[in-house]
Amino acid sequence: MKVGVLTGGGDCPGLNAVIRAVVRKGTQEYGYGFIGFKDGWRGVIQGRAVPLDIPAVRGILPRGGTVLGASRTNPFTTENGVRGIRENLAKYEVDALVAIGGEDTLGVAARLHAEHGIPCVGVPKTIDNDLSATDYTFGFDTAVGIATEAIDRLHTTAESHMRVLVVEVMGRHAGWIALHSGLAGGANVILIPEQRFDIDQVCAWVTSRFEASYAPIVVVAEGAMPTDGDLVLKDATTDSFGHVRLSGVGEWLAREISARTGNEARTTVLGHVQRGGTPSAFDRWLATRFGLHAIDAVRDGAFGAMVALRGTDIVRVPITEATAKLKTVDPALYAEAGVFFG
Repeated sequence: MKVGVLTGGGDCPGLNAVIRAVVRKGTQEYGYGFIGFKDGWRGVIQGRAVPLDIPAVRGILPRGGTVLGASRTNPFTTENGVRGIRENLAKYEVDALVAIGGEDTLGVAARLHAEHGIPCVGVPKTIDNDLSATDYTFGFDTAVGIATEAIDRLHTTAESHMRVLVVEVMGRHAGWIALHSGLAGGANVILIPEQRFDIDQVCAWVTSRFEASYAPIVVVAEGAMPTDGDLVLKDATTDSFGHVRLSGVGEWLAREISARTGNEARTTVLGHVQRGGTPSAFDRWLATRFGLHAIDAVRDGAFGAMVALRGTDIVRVPITEATAKLKTVDPALYAEAGVFFG
């Protein structure tokens, strides 16, 4: 059997660990051959591929990013996209695909399997941790660690100048990074996409913090929205999956807080820093286990399935189930953090 591997969507710490595990186990235990498609679905459409063997994946476990490259390419909105995939899978004699990605990449895999009979197995990747059917996605733990360290560092400079520091983290529709890093970093306000916020309440929390002689830290997910406003966009352009570019809510918050409270406020946008660099030990562990179980799914012919973490077990779930809806922060879980606001 010959297996194709691709990494789609945004890059993420732990991608290389999955590739390594898939190739190592598939080669050593099952005698499979492997080929890696460059830049996600775009590489499959264009037929750009590289051979993958054990020497090719040696030493990549701790590396961030992906040795295969990634892109936000949607074959269903690309001219002759599906035809290109079919032709190139036949050209390279690929019997099955392991698609490593988030909601969009796996959504494509699900459609290719269901509508076109292309054998696909999914591996869940996203720093947002917003894929349902799995307790955690790899990349999330690393992103939270990076954001938490940044918040820790910002506390000291905020208190040195007694100013408000707003930290904008990633999270288009789900506030998992904001919630986890905000709690771990001792933020005084945490704002997430799942709960619209009242800017007057935010300012009251900020004022309360100053009255206690401390400088407040406000953590906000990029998709958070005020009760009487809308998403703050970087620009109006969209990618091939219809997503607009977010970023700017942090700057907006800082301006509003300064104007309403009279206290100086500054913004730090962590952006792609959260996605880059060496994966944490947990993400290496999880990504490696996902890779081992993904190639087992290929061996068993469990196509249309995604590997998922449930407790400490790796299980298989339909990709369609994992991508049917996003996993968002439960209101009760967010309410727990409220005791630390202000």
